[in-house]
Amino acid sequence: MVKTAEDQFGKLNVMFNNAGIMDSRDDNALVTEEEVWDLTMAINLKGVFLGCKYGIAAMLRAGGGSIINTASFVGLMGAATPQVAYTASKGGVIALTRELSVIHARENIRVNALCPGPLRTELLMKFLDTEAKKQKRLVHIPMGRFGEAKEMAQAALFLASDESSYTTGTEFVVDGGITSAYVTPE
Repeated sequence: MVKTAEDQFGKLNVMFNNAGIMDSRDDNALVTEEEVWDLTMAINLKGVFLGCKYGIAAMLRAGGGSIINTASFVGLMGAATPQVAYTASKGGVIALTRELSVIHARENIRVNALCPGPLRTELLMKFLDTEAKKQKRLVHIPMGRFGEAKEMAQAALFLASDESSYTTGTEFVVDGGITSAYVTPE
């Protein structure tokens, strides 16, 4: 028997705020230009805010739902590779998510932040264009590999589904263990 998504999960009202950039000019606070900061904040943080602003209004009319905001593991712990605007914007997404989850919890709206670790994406692989650059990142990931887009999709599906009906305000970390490790195994 084939089950539709509605059969499997009930009627879902879901919003997935998954837009984001990391400008190659994003560096430390001394050299990052305001235009890079402003653009990064406009897309990564304001974009999520606007999605939530209008999405929550629709969810209130529909009787509730689930919002998933893509943040990042660097929003939880920072990064030694200077990317001050990106890191700050993703920390802002986490704080915004937490705030909205508390405000709207009794209105049957769940709001969670998905915090991926480094993923094998075209964008990251272009940036890590040598084996040495890749290894500099992989040494910090206990699982010893980059995450895959499919793994983030599965995490988002869980947060969207009724299976996570008691989950709100979380930083749902899917990072190969990077935020749990001070050092990794050899």
